[in-house]
Amino acid sequence: MPTIPLPRHGTARAWRDAARRLAAVGIPPEDILWQHGDHAPDLFADAPAAPPPDAAPLTVPRAFVTLADTVCWHADPQRFARLYTLLWRLRATPGLIADGGDPEVTALRRMEKAVRRDMHKMKAFVRFREIGDPDGPRRRFAAWFEPTHHATEPVAPFFARRFGDMDWIIATPHCTARFEDGTLRITDGQPRPNLSDDATEALWTTYFRSIFNPARLKIRAMTSEMPKKYWKNLPEAAAIPDLVAGAPARAREMQAAAPTAPPARAARLQTTRQPDPPAPDRPDTLAGLSHALDACTRCPLHASATRAVPGEGPADAPLMIVGEQPGDREDLEGRPFTGPAGRLFDRIAGAAGLDRSTAYVTNAVKHFKFQARGKRRIHQRPDAGEVQACRWWLEHERALLRPKLIVAMGATAAAALTGTGRDITARRGTLEQTADGTPVLLTVHPSYLLRCPEDQHPTEEARFRADLETARAQLAHLGA
Repeated sequence: MPTIPLPRHGTARAWRDAARRLAAVGIPPEDILWQHGDHAPDLFADAPAAPPPDAAPLTVPRAFVTLADTVCWHADPQRFARLYTLLWRLRATPGLIADGGDPEVTALRRMEKAVRRDMHKMKAFVRFREIGDPDGPRRRFAAWFEPTHHATEPVAPFFARRFGDMDWIIATPHCTARFEDGTLRITDGQPRPNLSDDATEALWTTYFRSIFNPARLKIRAMTSEMPKKYWKNLPEAAAIPDLVAGAPARAREMQAAAPTAPPARAARLQTTRQPDPPAPDRPDTLAGLSHALDACTRCPLHASATRAVPGEGPADAPLMIVGEQPGDREDLEGRPFTGPAGRLFDRIAGAAGLDRSTAYVTNAVKHFKFQARGKRRIHQRPDAGEVQACRWWLEHERALLRPKLIVAMGATAAAALTGTGRDITARRGTLEQTADGTPVLLTVHPSYLLRCPEDQHPTEEARFRADLETARAQLAHLGA
């Protein structure tokens, strides 16, 4: 039986190299004895054979490599055998690493979680004490920590990055991390050194007392995040018993001292806050709705736009077409779909058999949103708040019109009608519904065709025409 001795330091890399070599020569898990640290090799053990020169390289999922690099630092003596057993099985079933129901995978994932938790606790609870001359060229510090697992070596690079401007030692029973003159070394463990107190311990305790909130004390949660096994090495932990014992009385004092009136700042905010604009009376005709739209101040877009642009079309139109927002031309003329995108829509809709004069066309947002660049006004997409503010008008248009089908062109229209504008190119050509069940056919906005590369324009135009032909067929199916 091959015996594989693994060093106390550099364990993860040594295991990985040995496991790769053993798997390459086909040695099964039950024939391997793993030994770690100072264990003497078995006198009757056989050395593993070297893989043949033409052996195919072993490939495993990247997730297994990450798992093994962490589990190797667990304290369980069987960790190396467990990892090799899983490696052996992964050769035939690579997807096994993602099987959460497999007992071996589950056990190794628990071990990985335990090591990562131990590393996190070490980062949180190591407390350095100064052991050198504070005025020296490099200050020197030392700390003692007792991790549950062999977490010191994998977490040491974190401390080297964080405290690279000083020399330090973190001693543990398993190993010792030393950082001196910018070089990190891992040496054997040692007994707890005699570290004297320093001034920073009083600062830690003062800080801990200042952030302790007796009104939010949850002892179980506190001991879960700061287990008592670490308290003996934490200077602030000496204050915990007194703080916990006095928490109820301090919480009552805080409640009694709480102000009974809002602070002055809150009063100032209340006076400067602008109230939400009142909703206008609901007109009972589309013409009345268009007139009321002129006075809309529901969002800031009204301040810079020339005018609000209402929808237009027959009051009994079975088809409602909803775009994004007015463009520069529509903002100046006060009519929807009169700019380049509107003219492109008219041409393709006619080719698809849809007559715009029989449809009601409008936009999800009624004011033009733009950014001024010299004399030009560059279109900007409305944000979610502006779309939501303008839904009042769109919903009232739908209530008055009662269309049998709505064509939503672009992400903004889709968001206003279905609740989300995501993945519009993947959803195009499909039927969805508004909250009240009105069918909505999704497609891109005609401006998308104007922006696409010239060599793609014929294909995109054909797809857009197909979407409008689907709308015509759906109207015929609905009896319109």
